[in-house]
Amino acid sequence: MAVGVGEANSGAGGGTLSELYQSSRRLLLKSRDGLEKLERFEYTWSSSSSSSTVMVADPSEQSFDAVRKDITQIQSLCSEMELLWRSIPAKSQRDLWKRKVEQVAEEAESLKASLDKYNLRHQRRMQEARERAELIGRTNGDSSHVLRIFDDEAQAMQSARRSSRMMEETLATGVAILSKYSEQRDRLKRAQRKALDVLNTLGLSNSVMRLIEKRNRVDRWIKYAGMILTIVILIFIWRWTR
Repeated sequence: MAVGVGEANSGAGGGTLSELYQSSRRLLLKSRDGLEKLERFEYTWSSSSSSSTVMVADPSEQSFDAVRKDITQIQSLCSEMELLWRSIPAKSQRDLWKRKVEQVAEEAESLKASLDKYNLRHQRRMQEARERAELIGRTNGDSSHVLRIFDDEAQAMQSARRSSRMMEETLATGVAILSKYSEQRDRLKRAQRKALDVLNTLGLSNSVMRLIEKRNRVDRWIKYAGMILTIVILIFIWRWTR
């Protein structure tokens, strides 16, 4: 695809607009599959925990972190693609890529909302498991190991949430900086166009001034020639009448 339809290289070396779009679509499919696996595990975990009082550690933490990381990467790709489609000169192609990027961003936001809801449900499950383990511990001193497992997992989830918040803040800062650079680039382009217009105007004015000066010189010689010719004619008439 030509540059006019969005095949421009990204400033960060991330590839063309089409390549970034294909990468974001693959990540969307991967994130959607990962979220579905988490929800299937949630259903299996809930069924097993309702029929048994024996608790095991939830192995979905790594999958949760992977999906969160993929969604964050999709949002970062959307920021890069937004900078690229804005530079497409053809309005029709620019509008087409704008709709595509907005669709990817909306799907990523929907996946993020679903993942956040899953995380809330997961936290509630963890709290309920802790409460059940505490009840079991009052009648059975062997529940301390189960409590320690859930304490470790709760701490790990809190650390993951803090890391996720830090990544989101860093991403937001990077997007703001890129937007400022884009605005400065647009202002510089407008200033360059104005400077070229002024130079073109000055070039035209200089040409007009030179033409006027040349015309003034010609008029001056015509005036002097006319004066001399008039004097000669007067002298001729005067001598002829004598």
